[in-house]
Amino acid sequence: MNDTQAPSAAPSPPAKKRPPWLLILFTVAFVLVPYLFWRGTWFGRPLSDEETAKYLADTKHPRRAQHALVQIAERIERGDPGARRWYPEVQAQARHELPEIRATAAWVMGQDNQSEEFHRTLLELLSDSDPLVRRNAALALVRFGDTAGKPEIIRMLQPYTVAAPAAGALEIRLREGNPVNPGTLLARLGQGSGEPVEVRSPLPGTLRLWLVRDGARVSSDESIVQLAPDETQVWEALRALYLIGEPEDLEEVEAYAHGMEGMPARVQEQAQLTAEAIRRRAEQRE
Repeated sequence: MNDTQAPSAAPSPPAKKRPPWLLILFTVAFVLVPYLFWRGTWFGRPLSDEETAKYLADTKHPRRAQHALVQIAERIERGDPGARRWYPEVQAQARHELPEIRATAAWVMGQDNQSEEFHRTLLELLSDSDPLVRRNAALALVRFGDTAGKPEIIRMLQPYTVAAPAAGALEIRLREGNPVNPGTLLARLGQGSGEPVEVRSPLPGTLRLWLVRDGARVSSDESIVQLAPDETQVWEALRALYLIGEPEDLEEVEAYAHGMEGMPARVQEQAQLTAEAIRRRAEQRE
């Protein structure tokens, strides 16, 4: 598995002093979007400026827009000053109707933590309707030294509850314990003589628990199923909390530090490092 990925003409206020620990982020790259959205798809072919413009404007092939966004992110990472001409387009893609495009744009904006325009747009994306967009925005904001997305990052460590998009009779399609990805069909909601409404996973993870029995009639917005987070989401959240976590976050972190069923050793190790970093910061303040 995300995705992942303009300066103003007005006079800029005095530059804010970045916290020293933010320097660590130059060696840390949040990769949630690449993992989720172009796994198995190669977006490495360089694009000319003409192709970039064409791909960003292509409304029929969303992966072309993602390809262009990935290329812009790589140019930002290389320090290419020409990448800045595309900043307004990246912000425009952050308002795209498809959540995978918005999520990718959020990831791209995290590559330049000096852009106040990107910073403001990422803050707006914290209230996006799609959880992947919110989570990529929250991770990207850490690179700005902004902790506004921390509640969303904490939610990345917790089960996610999926609500019914409409009323209907529940027809379960997957069993508990099955892995899911964004778009995986979880269930259908029977509408009598009409077409059933599909319930699809908004996130990667594992189907943890059905909250409603098969065949039961549910109401719109009723909670019907819980998804356990996947390894990559947990790992990225723990890495972010290594930098911005506070003592009140320790309970969530230590649950993984003690070992969580289904999670690999690297997640437990990262949780232990994160818990130590949080305690160390707290002690330094005393």
